[in-house]
Amino acid sequence: MLRTITGAALALVLGTAAAFASDDPELIFKKSTVWKLLTPDHKLATYAIDDPLVNGVACHYTVPEKGGVSGMLGVAEEVSDISLACRQVGPISFKDKFEQGDEMFEQRRSLFFKKMRIVRGCDKKRNVLVYLSYSDKLIEGSPKNSTSTVPIMPWGTQEAPRCADWLK
Repeated sequence: MLRTITGAALALVLGTAAAFASDDPELIFKKSTVWKLLTPDHKLATYAIDDPLVNGVACHYTVPEKGGVSGMLGVAEEVSDISLACRQVGPISFKDKFEQGDEMFEQRRSLFFKKMRIVRGCDKKRNVLVYLSYSDKLIEGSPKNSTSTVPIMPWGTQEAPRCADWLK
């Protein structure tokens, strides 16, 4: 009986770790912040993602990743500190219309309760895309957030589109 329960718990942890991995964007690098003797260190991890709706925009964000036993088993609840920087990396074109505050990306930050989200908006007056990262929790959200803006500029001979034209 104990073996069955232990096996089920291990399968849950490994399945959860696989689910976290499938949500991961491109890892750029990690930097250790707290050394641990026998378990993984606490780290800062920097990732890159491309906006799936807006060609020519890439975002980089950095999140803390807990080490220790809970981090090693994939059950640590990560803190809500997220930094965000988005930039124009090519000619901007929109694939479809979007609403203010549409979710661009989400990633789990704990086993069940917390998610990190990046949402997108448009500053119509200035023709600027605005990205906001924050974390939410099932019971209580987090006020910690980060904002980044991408002025839509011409690229080569291509004129800059107006983000206001792509709002629903």
